[in-house]
Amino acid sequence: MSPIPPSLSQASNMRAYMLLTLTTTCWGMNAILGRLAVGEISPMALVCLRWFFVVIILSVIAQRPVRRDWPVLKKHFFHMLIMGAFGFTAFNMLFYLAAHSTTAVNIGILQGAIPVFVLIGAFLVYKTRVTLLQSVGVIVTIIGVMIVASGGSFARLAGFEINEGDALMLLACALYAGYTVALRSRPEISALSFFSIMAASAFLTSVPFVFIEIGLGKFLPPTPTGWIIVVMVSVFPSLIAQISFMTGVRIIGPGRAGVFVNLVPIFASIFAVTLLDEPFEIFQGAALTLVLLGIWLSERGKPPA
Repeated sequence: MSPIPPSLSQASNMRAYMLLTLTTTCWGMNAILGRLAVGEISPMALVCLRWFFVVIILSVIAQRPVRRDWPVLKKHFFHMLIMGAFGFTAFNMLFYLAAHSTTAVNIGILQGAIPVFVLIGAFLVYKTRVTLLQSVGVIVTIIGVMIVASGGSFARLAGFEINEGDALMLLACALYAGYTVALRSRPEISALSFFSIMAASAFLTSVPFVFIEIGLGKFLPPTPTGWIIVVMVSVFPSLIAQISFMTGVRIIGPGRAGVFVNLVPIFASIFAVTLLDEPFEIFQGAALTLVLLGIWLSERGKPPA
């Protein structure tokens, strides 16, 4: 087999970099859309409609791989239903609930801690080896998260006082980290088939929460602006981001692609300041620096494969 020409390899890498940057831009945008949704649509309605639209689109573009992988999908459907419930439904519900009581900047920074939560989860579940440098990275990231959650107040930190929205976002990150760790045991099927079942699971498991929201008198049907937000979260953070990420991973591999996730808190912070006019406080800058430094240390400290 003849080697790949350097120019072709460079072009493929550049395409992957562009796709992965697009992915993290869309995910950073999700924090802004979550804040804009406040007063325009209730959180459970947003989650349900988001995945409903994604399922409709995937039913058109993913028919062939789903039909091909259906014998395997049937065997693992319940397992995948649970994964979709935690990784997509619960994460997004807590994400949009958090947006009611914290800033988009905080959401972005806390979301950036997910890779470290995954490292901790992999150690607890699979006893994955953790090096000294990775441990330092975990500690540094946790310090950054604590600074965000305490609002930069040492008094609140000492009293274990955490903003409700930040607490919900931390729980959301923990659930998504659990979902990510569980991906290790996902069935050997195409990424598009897997995403289709995850999206269907997210829609199905979100429906009961809409009825709970109605029963509690918290349901807010989408306003005209709310419908625009539903379409945007369905197309950008869900569909475009996932397909771009899967394509980028296929080109350069999961290890190199995973580093791009570190851009999410940066894009979220930029969008929050420029589009929502949110202030960017000194403590948030320090926390963002610590979170990114902690992730970098964790990546640098990975044991040999």
